[in-house]
This record gives sequence, C-alpha cells and structure tokens, in this order.
Amino acid sequence: MLPANFLWGASLSAHQTEGAATEDGKSQSVQDVRQRNPKIADFSVAADHYHRYAEDINLLAKAGIKALRISIPWTRIIPDGLGAVNPLAIKHYHHVFNEMHNQGIEPMVTTYHFDLPQVLQEQGGWIKQSTVTAYEKYVKVLFKEFGSEVKYWLTINEPNVMLLADRKILGFSYTHQERYQAFYNLMIAEKKAFQACHQLCPQAQIGPVPNISYVYPGSAKPQDIRAAEYFNAIRNWAYLDFSVRGIINPIFQNYLHQTGIDLKIKAEDEELVQQNFPDFLGMNYYTSVTVEYPKAGQNRTSGVSDQQSEDVYEKGFYKGLTNPYLSKNDFNWTVDPLGLQTTLEVVNDRYHLPIYITENGLGAYDELTADYQVHDDYRINYLSAHLQSIQQAVDAGVPVQGYLPWSAIDLVSVHEGMKKRYGLIYVDRTEQDLKTLARYPKDSYFWYQQVIKNNGVNKDAKTV
Repeated sequence: MLPANFLWGASLSAHQTEGAATEDGKSQSVQDVRQRNPKIADFSVAADHYHRYAEDINLLAKAGIKALRISIPWTRIIPDGLGAVNPLAIKHYHHVFNEMHNQGIEPMVTTYHFDLPQVLQEQGGWIKQSTVTAYEKYVKVLFKEFGSEVKYWLTINEPNVMLLADRKILGFSYTHQERYQAFYNLMIAEKKAFQACHQLCPQAQIGPVPNISYVYPGSAKPQDIRAAEYFNAIRNWAYLDFSVRGIINPIFQNYLHQTGIDLKIKAEDEELVQQNFPDFLGMNYYTSVTVEYPKAGQNRTSGVSDQQSEDVYEKGFYKGLTNPYLSKNDFNWTVDPLGLQTTLEVVNDRYHLPIYITENGLGAYDELTADYQVHDDYRINYLSAHLQSIQQAVDAGVPVQGYLPWSAIDLVSVHEGMKKRYGLIYVDRTEQDLKTLARYPKDSYFWYQQVIKNNGVNKDAKTV
C-alpha cells in the first residue's frame, strides 16, 4: 500500500504552458529563439497558463491533487540573466503560490527547465563558469522571495537529456568537449543550489530531477552487457553519483578517458561537492532503454529507425535498439511499466533517499468530441500500469513519497507541438489556431480523481 501521506500531484513547465512570451518584462530564452518547424506551435501563447493559472489550479484541486510541480522562468525573474530582479515576476509568482495554497495544493518548484536566458547563451551558456555564477544568484533570489511558500524545490530538469539530446532539446549541438564542460558546470550549479537552499530555507527540501531510464543489454553477450553498463553510467549514474555521492562515476570516467576527456573535481570545488547533498530525488521516467555493442559497419542510423536508435549511439561503446519484448506507442516510445519498478529498486539500492516521481506520462493524439470529452483510455492504461509498478516497489521497501505525472494540462511539446498531448486536462487549441483555449477534463482526469481518493489503484481491477 502507498503511505497515507503520499503526495499525489501533477507536473508542468513554464515555457511549455505559460505563453505571455513578451509580457511583464520577460526576456527571450533559448527556447524562444531556437529554429522550429513553422507548422507546429511555438511558445508565444502555449496553453496561456500565465493568464489562466487560477482556472487551472482550481480544476486540479477539484481532482484532489495535493501538489503541483511548476517551473519558474529565469527569463522572468532576472531578464538579463545576471542583473536586476523583475518585480512584476516576483509579484506574479506570489499570486500563483497564494492560489495554490488557497486550493490546498503544495508547490514543487523546478528552478530551471531547459530555458536558459538567451543573453547568457550568447555569452557561452553552460560551458562557461559565469553561467554557474549567474544561476547561483538567480536561485538565491528564488529562495529569498519564495522560501516561505515553497517546501519542495527541484534544481535542473533532466540535465542528462539536455546534454545527450542537445539539438532536440535546445536547438543546437555541443562538441564532445563542450558537453562535458557543461556537465561539470551544471553539476556545480546544482551543488550551489543545494547549499543556498539549505542556508536560506532550512525548513525546505531540495533535490535533483534527472530523467532516469534503466538500460538493458540487448543480449547476454559480455560486450552487450558492458555496452549497457556504459550507457547506464553515462545517462543515469554520472549525474546522480555527483549529486548524491559527490563522485565522478568510475565507468563514466573510463568512458571519458577513452574519448579524450580529462574530468576531475577541481580543488576549489571539493568542499562544495563533498558537503552539499540533496534531501530527496526527483525522477522522471517514461520508458527503459536497450542497447548493444555496435557491430562492424553500424552507425547512428543503422537498422530499424526508432526513437531509441536515433538518440542512442556512441561508436565503440553502445547502440540503441528496439526491445522486441516491449510494445510501442504512437510516438515510437517503448512502454515498460516493469522497467519503472526495476529503476526505482536500483536507484534506491544506490542512493537511499526518498523518491518523488516528478514526470511519467503518455503523449498521444487526443481527440475532443462534439460534447467536449476526451476518451483517453490509452493514457489511463499507461498511468495505471506504472502506478501498479510503483506500488510494487513501495511494498518492497522503496521510499517513493509522491507521484506527479506529466502533465497537468496539455502543453507544447518541445519538438512536436500541440499534437503530442500529455495532459489530464485538454486545452482547446491546435498548432496554429488558438481557438478558445478552453479547458476540458479528460477521462484520465476523472480516473486520476478516483485514484487519489483511493490512495492508489487496485491491481486486481481493470485499469479502465
């Protein structure tokens, strides 16, 4: 059974939902200026959550949600990245948190969600130590202004995905050297956030929020098993080992040495790294990954083209492949609820910290009926199966403290626009037509309402 105080919630991010891209002093982020397919929605209006946050929070409260994960845009708080604080933004988010508390919803706030101020990117972005300094100033503003209103803080959303899928997520590519310069700076920035939060908000808790997907070997061949160990280390453990243990993962270090990267914790950072640690782990999970050792002549696009083999390839180390034992959804993602249980158990064995599932969800082509309903049984099936895996992990002793699926409302996918809908609540717009932007709860909303009321799903009952 899930604990009585289990934190039922939902998640969203600012740049994918808020819109109001030029209002109240907001500057441009890397997401605002990136080259996008003109046929898909941009972030200028998105779901108009900036203006409709009270309506959205009210709908979520009616579902029984007790926590809402949001992000605060750096571009609103300090529009030029490092200079003056914007009082209009401070006022706005005080209103947002006041509305949440009035509705009985606990904020869980991500300080950074893929939306670096463009002015800092033009100065070098995360490959420059100056961005670490700017981030430290920014998060101190957040902790000082909102520390009495926010109990749960998250640092940097999915730094592993941001670096490994840089062009897809950010719109530009790092060199190999730059990627691991950025890795180190992101990890030091996170440590500075831990330190500042514990100093300025001693009553609050803070944690990292990587995307953790356990990596399977494609076969029992020793080379395939080693390939999986490499990718587990590069994709998962490099980030959490630095955050929680204050070390550079050994298999990750071996990979770096073989690829010409000399990475070590700098002497001036040792005290920071060894004395500042998270209170919990935020974990985003959608599916597992399967890799093999690359065969002679293989490259990134060899074999069956799918979501994983497009994204996962390193010559001489690993290549992604479709797992034949898993089904796939409409967006070519494999579906693996058991993988979530395995991932939770392995993460718990490694780190021994409370865990919040901060993202888990299904993107799909939802259709609004003539009577304003969305029958998304496929999403209910997905969420139900993953919740059952969470319950199995909790029964085995894994301290999962909350579940905040992606996403609370429909939002603009970073690279697939509005057509790829994740929300429990439908937002009435298309890629180019804003229509009414009205909100309509989906079947999954009402299902989740009952799940929260019952504090879990019945594993013996039908999922729909």
